[in-house]
Amino acid sequence: MNTKTVIKQLNLTKEGFEKIQQSVKKAESKTSGEIAICVTAESSDYSMWEFLAAFVCSGICFGIMIPFASRINALLENNLWINKIWYLPLIYGAAVFITFVAFFWLFNIPALDRLIIPAGYKNKKVSKKAFSAFAETGVYCTEKHNGILIYVSYLERQVRIIADKGISEFISDDMWQLVADSLVAELRKGNGVDGFCDAIEKCGDLLSEHYPIQKDDVNELPDGLLILED
Repeated sequence: MNTKTVIKQLNLTKEGFEKIQQSVKKAESKTSGEIAICVTAESSDYSMWEFLAAFVCSGICFGIMIPFASRINALLENNLWINKIWYLPLIYGAAVFITFVAFFWLFNIPALDRLIIPAGYKNKKVSKKAFSAFAETGVYCTEKHNGILIYVSYLERQVRIIADKGISEFISDDMWQLVADSLVAELRKGNGVDGFCDAIEKCGDLLSEHYPIQKDDVNELPDGLLILED
């Protein structure tokens, strides 16, 4: 999956990006905290699982074909002048190879990809990539350590909200999870822009309770939605 597909699926137009950017500015006008948002197509390369699933399917195909070996061989005898000994293994090998390639391609379709990847593995990879993005976007190095990252991983349909230590002292992970769950629900409905804006507003309200805006406040992070490239 590529970033263009993600942008299309989330209905993120130029106007949508601008609306999200304005939502961040509005939310940060009430707080000295910082809000960063990023989206990635997927949090890991799951080709290992796609390969394994395709391998299993091709093995099943081979197993199904075994009982028909004599019939296939008889068919070859009846339709060919010369039935060489390697014809039957060639047919089986070709069938297994074609099955493997076909299923490997199918398991690259997001809906099927999500089915074959274990939930625990996906959760682990999304969390790991979210913390990596937290560092890469610079959220961790705000002056008062009061920044948060809203991280969306499209393939896995998961959202993580990572709060810096200055925030986590006051706001529990459960509160952030409620915001994340609400965003996931909106994204599944195809309400990408509105979902992001609503999540940003809720985050801004939570931040303003403990870090209200200051006269000398400085905007330390870029506003708007960042698309993480592979």
